[in-house]
Amino acid sequence: MTHVRVAAAQVAADVTQAPTTERLVEAVRAAAAEGADLVVLPELAPSGCCFRDRDEAWAAAEPLDGPSVSALCRISREMPVTVVVGMALREGHTLSNAAVVVQDGDVLGVYRKSHLWSEEKLFFTPADERPLVVTTRCGVVAVLICYDLEFPELVRIAAEAGADIVTVPANWPVIDHPPDQRAIEVVKAQAVAAYYGVYVVVADRCGDERGTRWVGGTSIIAPSGYLLAGPATAPGETAREAVLWADIDPATAGDKSLGPYNDRFLDRRELLYDPPS
Repeated sequence: MTHVRVAAAQVAADVTQAPTTERLVEAVRAAAAEGADLVVLPELAPSGCCFRDRDEAWAAAEPLDGPSVSALCRISREMPVTVVVGMALREGHTLSNAAVVVQDGDVLGVYRKSHLWSEEKLFFTPADERPLVVTTRCGVVAVLICYDLEFPELVRIAAEAGADIVTVPANWPVIDHPPDQRAIEVVKAQAVAAYYGVYVVVADRCGDERGTRWVGGTSIIAPSGYLLAGPATAPGETAREAVLWADIDPATAGDKSLGPYNDRFLDRRELLYDPPS
């Protein structure tokens, strides 16, 4: 049995104080010093997300070899640690809401968000990509970004591709959340973990950014759907910086059985799910 120590870092980002590269490096360094094998950081972590217009988003974005990814690559080589971080990515004339996986000083993969939320549609180009699934020292890691998790099919695709851990850099804004109940975003994350028998690691954010408040729903979820850690912010509380921890065995995600008679994948009857011809 191989145990992996996972850290999900809930940090603040702010377009008026970007880039927050130094804060991200400090968070990863501190987590790695405490034994983290895998560190997940929020969506658009170096830049913030409350852009006034596309020009501001473009100016805040970085190329793949820019300062933020380069700094995290250096940390991943020094410590060593595997890092997943969300960022605004410039590629030619295209601006993407992306996430990068780095390990041993190298970029293992890049995922570009396929489902854009709200005003993101004014700034970013949606990608026509399936989830990134990449083999790391921590197991087979998939990457989705925030609103992508609202579409369970993507988690199924990642699980069928062999993912043990689905990582989700997120920026979950507070929208009509009853103050006495767990945020629905966390509930959905638990549900997809249970549907497809994978670990789900969400790194949400905190901080007041141009008047927007955040759920602070950072969570680490077992393949059973039950919480191993989190959410970082209790109902009715204000999201603050935090790091959540869990020791997991990624190999357990390979077992899709539900007792002696049922299996999450083998029990699927896909002919019933398609519309009649």
